[in-house]
Amino acid sequence: MRTIGFETFLPWTTLFKVLRDMKNSNPNINSLVRLNYIKHLALKSLLFILLVSCVRAQNTEEVKVDTSLYVGAERIDLYLPRLEGKSVGFVGNQTSVIGGKHAVDTLLSRGVNIVRVFSPEHGFRGTADAGELVKGNIDQKTGLPVYSLYGKQKKPSAESLKDIDVVLFDIQDVGVRFYTYISTLHYVMEACAEMNIPVIILDRPNPNGHYVDGPILDTNYRSFVGMHPVPTVHGMTIGEYGLMINGEGWLPKGLLCDLTVIPMLNYTHEMRYSLLIPPSPNLRSDQAIQLYPSLCLLEATSVSIGRGTDGPFERYGHPDFPKTDFSFTPKSGFGSKSPKHEGKLCYGYNLKDSVDRMHELDISYLIHAHKLLGPSMFAGKESSFNLLAGNGEMIKQVQLGMSKEEIEATWEPALSNYKETTRPKYLLYP
Repeated sequence: MRTIGFETFLPWTTLFKVLRDMKNSNPNINSLVRLNYIKHLALKSLLFILLVSCVRAQNTEEVKVDTSLYVGAERIDLYLPRLEGKSVGFVGNQTSVIGGKHAVDTLLSRGVNIVRVFSPEHGFRGTADAGELVKGNIDQKTGLPVYSLYGKQKKPSAESLKDIDVVLFDIQDVGVRFYTYISTLHYVMEACAEMNIPVIILDRPNPNGHYVDGPILDTNYRSFVGMHPVPTVHGMTIGEYGLMINGEGWLPKGLLCDLTVIPMLNYTHEMRYSLLIPPSPNLRSDQAIQLYPSLCLLEATSVSIGRGTDGPFERYGHPDFPKTDFSFTPKSGFGSKSPKHEGKLCYGYNLKDSVDRMHELDISYLIHAHKLLGPSMFAGKESSFNLLAGNGEMIKQVQLGMSKEEIEATWEPALSNYKETTRPKYLLYP
């Protein structure tokens, strides 16, 4: 708050001016008169000082504003009343935490009747490989039955939702179309809409939420790694994305989910957010999460993105790349049981220190790798690549030798429409 200094109120300049004028008009003016006038003005000044001091003390009192980020799960008082007396299903994984403690444990301690847990890709505790089918089991810590949504079926069955009154969804996403947690969200919303079960999303930040880029999915290439006509980097939190699924009518047969989003407090899309818990086994750093949208396109080629090393999604390479100063040898381990080019020396490029924050989907890595390897890079992987790209055009564009700028220009009309028309309708945060 703006404060005003004492000097604004004190009539010192007036005092000197009056005394000067008095002396000039009558050099013999009684000094006692001047002294009395000085005392009069001094008293007024003292009163002003006391008055302004009181006002200033009141106006400059520090107002403490809490600007800390609170994720949806931490705002328990907003959603706990909705769970009282209800049988609750919980969709989550290792990122579902409240103050360092798993949300399931916290809610159970608060008397919430969680009866079933549903787990996405990588499992409830986040230990399964990418693409590895996850089986249902019993969670050892809580004794709760865990139903897999990344096994034989990806949509909750009617049997698994039987007698559930409300479903909580709390998973940390990274804001990329082919990251499968938003596909899990779709199927949870669809199943719950069919059975008239409300869904509550506990919203979390999108570490790639500060930009939107990439081609819009051609629905002819719809799959679990791309279910909706959105760009590669969609710029939405998972709560906003759920609102968009509902609002755009993407659930089948005109279904509409009874959806509530518990929003974050003090979040903006420009905010930098460092994930304390890896959302999946191979996204272990901020750099990896930033590079993931761009490097994941190489997953559906013969190029390694560092799975089986200490820097997945921070590098790329291949045994047939020309020799460089940087190399790595993929080995089987946590999160990569059978990595690409296992046991083979791969020459390549370390991107870890080259990235602070991405602001675009950078296909230059893809184009560069193709220049080094040629058509063999896509051999046998064309269909998988098209699903990640979300269309059948990008692979042709790269093979034809189109530049990065030429390829990006083909995205622009549909991308601009999404940015200007679709996305803004569902934003909860500036």
